[in-house]
Amino acid sequence: MTQQSGHVHDLSARTIRERSRIGSRVIIHSGAVIGADGFGFEMVDGRQQKIQQLGIVQIDDDVEIGANTTVDRARFGRTWIQQGVKIDNLVQIAHNVIIGKNSVIVAQTGISGSTRVGERVTMGGQVGIVGHIEIGDGAAIGAQSGISKSVPGGVWFGSPAVPLAEAQRQIAWIHRLGKLFARVKEIEKKLES
Repeated sequence: MTQQSGHVHDLSARTIRERSRIGSRVIIHSGAVIGADGFGFEMVDGRQQKIQQLGIVQIDDDVEIGANTTVDRARFGRTWIQQGVKIDNLVQIAHNVIIGKNSVIVAQTGISGSTRVGERVTMGGQVGIVGHIEIGDGAAIGAQSGISKSVPGGVWFGSPAVPLAEAQRQIAWIHRLGKLFARVKEIEKKLES
């Protein structure tokens, strides 16, 4: 960034590759890469061979994409970031992912290929999502959660993620294990005498 006469000029590097369609009022921060090849390989004659990524990236109006975030282009069809989505820094959006309108994705989240994220979804930092699943409209996914299967709306937490109330019960049980172990030892001693 340079500043002259009260105006800020952004001279930072971003990469917008071929077959990328960018809507109006889109903000793409420094270091972001839009439209890089999706991560696709297949084993041929005992070696990994790259699969061509022939699709596009479509970014609708009023989207913001944070610094050093990557949005890979689709193998076929499109990777689609819908209207009003806000993506933080250091996020990986893989090939053929669809992010629904007005969703928020916080830093260091990774979304694997062909996942469909509903509208108004919120993902905390460091969420990891496997490929080829669906996240329901209005879902909220707690920080550092791992999503390993399709989930409806609601609040999800943990790895693998479960509904928040269940996650809270599991955490409470874990915190009680030390006391339970001590009680079992005490009972064993009484039974031995």
